Amino acid sequence: RVAVVGAGVSGLAATKCCLDEGLEPTCFESSEDIGGVWRYTEHIEAGRPSLYPSVISNTSKEMSAFSDFPFPEHFPVFLPHARLLDYLRRYAERFGLREHIRVWTTVVSIRKRPDFATTGQWNVVTEAAGQQTSEVFDAVMVCSGSFSEPSLPLQCFPGIERFRGQYFHSRQYKHPDVFQGKHVLVVGMGNSGVDIAVEATRVAAKVTISTTQGAWLQGRMFERGYPWDMILNTRFMSLIKTNLPGPLSWWLVNYKMNQWFNHENYGIQPERSCPVREPVINDDLPSYILTGRITIKPGVKEFKESSVLFHNCPEEEPIDIVVFSTGYIISFPFLEESDVRVENKHASLYKYVFPTHLQKPTLAVLGLVKTLGAIMPVAEMQARWVSRVFKGLCLLPSQSVMEKEVNEKKKNQVQWFGLTYDEVLKTEWLVYLDTLASFIGAKPSVLGLLCTDPWLALTIFFGPCSPYQYRLGGPGRWEGARHAILTQWDRVLKPTRTRVPAGSSSFPSLLVVLGFLLLLAAVIFSF
Repeated sequence: RVAVVGAGVSGLAATKCCLDEGLEPTCFESSEDIGGVWRYTEHIEAGRPSLYPSVISNTSKEMSAFSDFPFPEHFPVFLPHARLLDYLRRYAERFGLREHIRVWTTVVSIRKRPDFATTGQWNVVTEAAGQQTSEVFDAVMVCSGSFSEPSLPLQCFPGIERFRGQYFHSRQYKHPDVFQGKHVLVVGMGNSGVDIAVEATRVAAKVTISTTQGAWLQGRMFERGYPWDMILNTRFMSLIKTNLPGPLSWWLVNYKMNQWFNHENYGIQPERSCPVREPVINDDLPSYILTGRITIKPGVKEFKESSVLFHNCPEEEPIDIVVFSTGYIISFPFLEESDVRVENKHASLYKYVFPTHLQKPTLAVLGLVKTLGAIMPVAEMQARWVSRVFKGLCLLPSQSVMEKEVNEKKKNQVQWFGLTYDEVLKTEWLVYLDTLASFIGAKPSVLGLLCTDPWLALTIFFGPCSPYQYRLGGPGRWEGARHAILTQWDRVLKPTRTRVPAGSSSFPSLLVVLGFLLLLAAVIFSF
């Protein structure tokens, strides 16, 4: 019996993967329905993520799909929250997950049983309709997410106590009406902060974004109008990213990101000496800066009663409302602190999943890793691995080996594009997926496919690393995987190519065919 905490993306994947392995999952969801962060509610619920109505996915549907369940072809390429929730409901229906989910049931506590050293079992106390129930489970998957408890470090902002205006965390934002005629300051340049700043310009008198480190900005649309993640997240690109030396990597990312617009001219260029986070995904910010609707400023130095001072800026800026887009705190209130150790926003987990110090590997945390790519395939791959560990089909390394790896990540920080991140929960998307897939025997072999199915091999290597690749073989093999891979671009073009000019052809040109033949030769020689 496996207890699954939360019925969002990770929880649904965990429940399904448990069923695939013949385990008995019970998924506990504290709210009225499934969907997690993607189920919009007008009011803010304690302990739940909160969306604003205009949220659209930052990753495309083909790269965000569960590996054996493609999105419907008529769905848009990037999905409004309602469409993504619809997909999750279809997924639950298709694989019969509803009967294993208990809604309106809050997990109160999860504690090791006295005989944990031999059984690995847990006492799980839940509460529903005011009554508490205690049950014994053989294993636990924590899928409660990391967007419920906002981080609001007011002590880092001198003078905030005398600021007479309004301030709140971005989690509380719903509609731009609150900014009507106001001077708005957004502190932090993450995805939510930039989204809110863009929306505020519709009604605000002035909008300013304060950023200490800057950020790379990436639109959803990349080269030739294709989705950014289908162009950047390929095996070929990953090979380049992970093997280039640091200075060359910096030059490459600087070159690619500045192809859209020169970040330095727009005041958001990250400094090379600073830790660099993943790019912000937004389609509007450059034009809003260009037209004066949004101004970029350095970090906040001090708040006054009705104004703010920025570093290296002598003049005060009048401010009425401050939105703190300052991230979230990782917490597991139902667990004992000793079970999952969290310090400096980092949970000490092997491969971002398993606590390293437990006597039995029967507790796993899903969906906590941060990658430059869709979270749904990552959470699903974690769940496939975890369910096989629980079943005894996959073994973890010794405690000392796991702790050594976790401590090295803490010490050295994760490397990506030759740059260091300041949060060690981040890792390279494709490398991480391949690592977990290799644990369960589901990593595709490009070399092997070159001999048996060269067109598929080329598509896998040079094309998008869509999740269906991890269903071509191994446990959980899906017969439809090959077809899903070879038709992925059809599903991308279906909702956009709604007008086809007379005389256009859908057949590839001779040049494209010759190009692929040359690439095939290059791959063969590289191996």
